[in-house]
Amino acid sequence: MAGGHITPQHIRAGPGDVAERVVLVGDPARARMIAGMLADARLVNENRGLLVYTGSYRGARVSVAVHGIGAPSAAIVIEELIALGARYLVRLGTCGGLVEDLDIGDYVAASGAAYNPGGAMGQYFGGICPPASPDPELLLAVYREASRRGRAILAPVYSSDAFYAEDPGMARRLSSMGLKAVEMEVAILYALANMRGARAAALLVVSDNLVVPGKERLRSHEELEAHVRGAAEAVLEALASMG
Repeated sequence: MAGGHITPQHIRAGPGDVAERVVLVGDPARARMIAGMLADARLVNENRGLLVYTGSYRGARVSVAVHGIGAPSAAIVIEELIALGARYLVRLGTCGGLVEDLDIGDYVAASGAAYNPGGAMGQYFGGICPPASPDPELLLAVYREASRRGRAILAPVYSSDAFYAEDPGMARRLSSMGLKAVEMEVAILYALANMRGARAAALLVVSDNLVVPGKERLRSHEELEAHVRGAAEAVLEALASMG
C-alpha cells in the first residue's frame, strides 16, 4: 500500500480518520474555514498545530489538513496522510504573481513546479531531478471548477524554499523562464505523490504580484477570504468527482 513504509508520528489519527480525498492548506484559519463547508466535520488531529478535519462533501468523505510552511513541513504531513489512507491530495494555497496580467484573487492551477536542487528534494531523490507534475485528470477537474468561479489559468509555478528571498530581479528571472507564480509546497507535493502512488493537484489564489508596482503587498486571509472560498468550492467539487 502507498505510504505503508512509515508510521505517522505527527498526525495522531486513528484508522479510518483520514479520508481518501484531502484538501491541503498551510493556514490553520483556512483549514477551519473549509471544515465549515463540510457536513459533520470533526477534528481528528491537532497535535503540533497540524489540524486535520474529516467530514463529507456531496456524499464524499473529505479531510482538510494543515501542512505548515515549506517543503520539509509539507513532506512530513503528505507522507503521513498517505500512510493513513489519503489517495487524492489537492493543495489550496496562495501564490505571488510573476507576470503582469495576474491580478489579486486570480486562480492558478499548477501544471508543474520548478524547484531548487538540494533541500528536502535532494534528500529524497539524491541527484535525480524528479518530475514535479500533477495528476492530469485531477488537475483538469480543479481547473474547470475554478474557471466557473473566477479567472483561472493553467500554468507552471516555482516552489521556493525561502519566503523572503524573492526580489524584483529574481521575479523577473523566474518569469523569463515561463513560470507564472511563486509559492512553497507544490513541488514536494507533486514529487511525493508520484513516488508514493497518490494523485495530486494544486489550486493557488494570487495574493500579491511581485512584478506590478502597487500590488506587491501580501493580502491577508480576511482580504482574500471570498477568493479562497471560491477556490475551496472548486477543490471540493473536483475531489468529490474523483473515484
